[in-house]
Amino acid sequence: MKAAEDFGPWLARQLKNARKSQTDLAEELGMTRAAVSAWIVGRSVPRDETIRRIAEVLKTDLETIHTRSTDAQAGLPISWYHRPAHADGGREYGNAAAFAFEADVSVLAREATQNSLDARLDPSEPVRVRHTLHELTGEALARFREAIDWERLLPHYEALTADSGKQGKVSRTIAAGLRDMYQHDRLVLLRVDDYNATGLTGGDYDNGLFAAVVRRQLDSHKNDVGAGGSYGLGKATLWATSRLGLVLINSTLSEPHEGRTERRLIGRLDLPWREVDGREFAGPAWFGRPDPDARSTDVARSWWADEETVEKLHLTRDSAAPGTSFLIVGAHDVASLASGAGTVDEEENTDDDSVHRVHARLVDALGRNFWAAMTGGGGQKPHLEASVRTYRNGEVLIAEEHVDPAVTQPSRTRALRAYLEGDTVDRLTAPGQVARATVQLNVPLHGGQMRGGVPHEAVLLVTNAEDADGRPNRLVSMRGNHMTVKDSAVGNVPIGTNPFQAILLTGRAAGREAPGAEAAEEFLRASEPPEHNKWGQTEELRLSYSPSAHRRITALTTAANNSVRDLVAVPRAKRRSGGEAKIAGRLKVGGAAKKARPVGAAALPELDNVDALIDETGAWSVTVDLRVPPGVDTDRPLTPIAKFDVRSGPRPAAPWKDLVAVSGCEVGDGALRLVPGSRKAVFRGVTDVSRHPVRAQLTGLVVELRIGKGEQA
Repeated sequence: MKAAEDFGPWLARQLKNARKSQTDLAEELGMTRAAVSAWIVGRSVPRDETIRRIAEVLKTDLETIHTRSTDAQAGLPISWYHRPAHADGGREYGNAAAFAFEADVSVLAREATQNSLDARLDPSEPVRVRHTLHELTGEALARFREAIDWERLLPHYEALTADSGKQGKVSRTIAAGLRDMYQHDRLVLLRVDDYNATGLTGGDYDNGLFAAVVRRQLDSHKNDVGAGGSYGLGKATLWATSRLGLVLINSTLSEPHEGRTERRLIGRLDLPWREVDGREFAGPAWFGRPDPDARSTDVARSWWADEETVEKLHLTRDSAAPGTSFLIVGAHDVASLASGAGTVDEEENTDDDSVHRVHARLVDALGRNFWAAMTGGGGQKPHLEASVRTYRNGEVLIAEEHVDPAVTQPSRTRALRAYLEGDTVDRLTAPGQVARATVQLNVPLHGGQMRGGVPHEAVLLVTNAEDADGRPNRLVSMRGNHMTVKDSAVGNVPIGTNPFQAILLTGRAAGREAPGAEAAEEFLRASEPPEHNKWGQTEELRLSYSPSAHRRITALTTAANNSVRDLVAVPRAKRRSGGEAKIAGRLKVGGAAKKARPVGAAALPELDNVDALIDETGAWSVTVDLRVPPGVDTDRPLTPIAKFDVRSGPRPAAPWKDLVAVSGCEVGDGALRLVPGSRKAVFRGVTDVSRHPVRAQLTGLVVELRIGKGEQA
């Protein structure tokens, strides 16, 4: 069996852990320091008899020395290190970064998966993310508490919950977590694993991913302009989701650290200021091996664990592929508890339904936020593969569910795949098609320059919506990491327009070859808040560009919405030809012939143009243009009435299902009121197909415009 690490670096670390020098080892072995130095630098290796004596000195076994898959246990056991209180008396009653987000597994899934995407190692392969819910009870819970040295943690928890009158928000959350665990003998673990990711590389305290996640706040350590995160706050959702403030970490590194790559472990506990046994503690604590290089002998650093330890801590990874596993201890989800039965108390919500709801919310959040990242096509593999599974005491409770974007977001997935495969059209003419257009973004220049910029061509995709997509007539926007950033309604859509979904691809998402892609990526990243759920004014945008730079984003949104409306609108030429011509030919305006208006009578608005079609539901969809001559009394209401044009007898009414003012007027109680001073007014109406006396396809339509209860226009 090949050893996990070269002998020299491994021996050097064991001597450091045991607080022994090379000279100390040489004396205990009865050898020269030069011989030990030769082992350390790799010029030679000790003989078998010497290795047995080294094992005795390090208080370990021969297998540990031969395999070198873990550290020797001599002198430095794994323990908790709690940071002492500040010497100046300052106190923190919680990690402020955790309050930037809700304790919501949907938010956790979004932030953690975004970080995994940013850490993707091989860009030609997807990063694989798995969420595992694991409910522990009884003996399984007892074994886990023993593995994390619970008895040493308990006094710190008890110090926070002893005086309920002085508890802050964090202390109350912890108290609820402890009650749930002890009263119901139950603890929920939520593990987030990623594969084909960089892992937490770098030293324990150096500038690197490990220190950025485990040791520091507001350090994202992401220099790529295409990265999703930029504030260094997203990692706080891991600890915010734990009602005990505890997260354990196992990382497989893409770059060796101390000659090793597998099973680098550390734990971090985030608690408020507390006093335990007469000593004051600042807040955070770390679970690891005492650091021989630290000023204090108690300071804990990461350690290289053996497989048995990893298994006891529920951190065993599926393969040696680089990446990180985060284990959230005491996971909870405020949103799913609140959306349960409505009357179920949080303290009593401990049955199967709670983990089933959390499982479902994780699947929903991954599908809603990362459907684009999970979509491939045109020879391109997706950026992401995601799944969720649920266990109880090691037994499968809910089988692993792979998130399929074609199921969670069928229309949007179809649109993006068509774009990747080059199968788009200029305008929608049949169901299932995907229309493509470009939208211009003028990216401003750095340094507050108000004029000029870098032109960028964003890609707009539009397709018909399906029920599974959720709300129709939406525009979702994203950049290079393919995570949904904005999700907004497209307003002023013509009534009768088929439901649609639209996608705006900006920056690298529009293609690395797209003009201005890199500039747009950097600009839009600077315009995102910590939640990364919109583009707008931010402090970074103001400082890096100019105070008015956000107006370029407003212009992009306006242009995108206009392009969407243009792509989904039925061309007028189409309405006047072919099958549509039959509908237009049956349309009459005003009903009976106009009567001569008496001299001195008030001026009336005039019907200027009427466009109508029968939509896919069988309802009439009508757009009416009114010309408003001078002298029209705008205080008098106008009542539009739709009737079926039958050959004989009275015309049956076609009641409106929707009546909407477009411009120059307002709608209220089924009537229109003209805006004073307007010279043109437009309104739209859709008839109620459930109240049609005959099918719309079998008759024509008459639109009458009445003023009050009398005259017709």
